[in-house]
Amino acid sequence: MTGGGSGIGAALTRALVAAGAHVVAADVDLPAAEKVAADVTGPGSARAALVDVTDAAAVESLVDEVAGEHARLDLMFNNAGISLLGDAESLTLDHWDQIIDINIRGVVHGVHAAYPRMIAQGGGHIVNTASAGGLMAAGLLTSYVMTKHAVVGLSLALRTEAASRNVGVTAICSAAVNTPILDKGELGPVRGRDYFLKGQGIKRPVDPDALARKVLDAVRANRPLVVEPVQARIAWRLGRLAPGFILRSGTKFVERQRAAAG
Repeated sequence: MTGGGSGIGAALTRALVAAGAHVVAADVDLPAAEKVAADVTGPGSARAALVDVTDAAAVESLVDEVAGEHARLDLMFNNAGISLLGDAESLTLDHWDQIIDINIRGVVHGVHAAYPRMIAQGGGHIVNTASAGGLMAAGLLTSYVMTKHAVVGLSLALRTEAASRNVGVTAICSAAVNTPILDKGELGPVRGRDYFLKGQGIKRPVDPDALARKVLDAVRANRPLVVEPVQARIAWRLGRLAPGFILRSGTKFVERQRAAAG
């Protein structure tokens, strides 16, 4: 479980342990991952590990270690990610490199380490945390949306290859989950929590533990996407039927956010 020290990763760790799984909560913030592992309850178990997903060798080493410890690797959750909220012109090349390295290459590194092993052992399941922003446009999150579209594309394409190898692939496409990412990555006056909630017409953020349970249900059923909450599903489906309307609505929303931020 990359990004296992907080947010969706922490919630997934709790849900997996409750379901009887043995989980490694891996994070660049080791104390946070250790706290998650120490607080879980259930028939399974969790331990923490330090890993930087931008380091391909470190990810592969951890996957090898876990698979060796348990004789197989049933599930790989590529969950680590960041967001950058603000106008595209406020992004430096370092910002672009950072979000690509974590949100795209971090997922690629996890897939590269886990997928061949799952093929060799006869099966498994890969879960990649994308976003509702990976299914539609969201201005002021341009770099984030780009990376999450990449994660969705990777997941759906890999799924078509992996099916005959008994390996499932699922992408999590959630919006406005109540995690630290709602309040991080702000590069200008637009406030993250206000943006994420109003952008989806959501009064309260999504409970990460409720989302985690739905993700595990999707894994059991081998579904390709988990799109939550219902407002995100409506916007996604409407965008497929009337893309021009959604783009115009998105443009107006960006204008309102800029005006409100001053």
